[in-house]
Amino acid sequence: MIYMSDFNSENQLFQKIYDNDSMVWMGQNTTHFPTPEAIKQAMVTAINKEEYHKYAPPCGFEELRTLIRQDLSLSADHNVHVTEGGTESLYQVTRSLLHPGDVMISTDPGYYVIHRFAELCGAQVLDLPIYSADNAYKLTPNMVNEAINERTNMLALVDPLNPLGTTYSAEEVKAFCEIAQDAGIYLLNDITYHDLTPHHTLAANFYPEGTVTIYSFSKNCGLAGLRLGAHIATSELIQEMARYKINDLGSSVVSQVAGIAALKTKHEWLPEVIQAIKANQIIIKDAVAKINGVFLPVYPSNANMFVIDISGSGKTSEGVVGEMLKRGFFIRAASYTTRRYVDRYVRTSFAVPKPQVEQFAIEFPKVFES
Repeated sequence: MIYMSDFNSENQLFQKIYDNDSMVWMGQNTTHFPTPEAIKQAMVTAINKEEYHKYAPPCGFEELRTLIRQDLSLSADHNVHVTEGGTESLYQVTRSLLHPGDVMISTDPGYYVIHRFAELCGAQVLDLPIYSADNAYKLTPNMVNEAINERTNMLALVDPLNPLGTTYSAEEVKAFCEIAQDAGIYLLNDITYHDLTPHHTLAANFYPEGTVTIYSFSKNCGLAGLRLGAHIATSELIQEMARYKINDLGSSVVSQVAGIAALKTKHEWLPEVIQAIKANQIIIKDAVAKINGVFLPVYPSNANMFVIDISGSGKTSEGVVGEMLKRGFFIRAASYTTRRYVDRYVRTSFAVPKPQVEQFAIEFPKVFES
């Protein structure tokens, strides 16, 4: 149901889901808690002053670029390029650094948008299977060491990992960086969910010259629809990637002032978001525990989503998603994030109000009663 052969049919389906105000939105890892007043007021002020008549600077407002760098505790040696969402950054980075014949190492399951962009560049994606308790449902340095060869040009490290919610220790991140540095390859560090994990480690701390960090405002404070993100790297890398930027006229003015307000006030609202996400996970865990043949491979999640393994239930992933849509819940089929395990799991996020999660906990088990 995600990448249909008919582009219009896919868009019309999502339009129906979007327009349904009663639909519980747990399929795209978006955050649906009330937006902090300071963020809303910043947007209202920009609109009332009609600041949107002007194009923004091509790489983003200087204040926003500085705040992003400070948010990650990176030095001025790191440069920031603001984009229309992290997806635009992913496209620009892969388009700039990957070439026909290159190999990018990634994971299965994984965030397959990155894979698709790499393949559009003519690169081959080596998606290493990680859906196993033996490796704690994540990539290991040994896997990368065994897979790397003379054609490898990039290692994609999504941390925390979509869709599983796993994260990497400082020792693991350092090991990945050492491998990439020794091989002279790029390390793409997508940290979209970094705010939601208590002990996140940036690859840029160990391998600044070869790491490109992908940054997003979509998940922490719920600005997904504003489309605001960035990529961060050394000035040399930013300059190289700028050749392929797809927007010379800057990102949305209204979105950027929202991002500035979000970073200035994050210490006020982020703890509450994290606490709500933790509580919602518990509700879903307790509901899943009552269903025969269904379990959580990763718990707790270090992001705002995890997968629910349904492989012992006799149900298909698409079938479960369809049944939940009928009940008013939008979740994701496995096919969005895997090629090997398409009927092993469904993915659900839980950054929605508690009453919606409580209702999910009632409706989800009903799908498996027949």
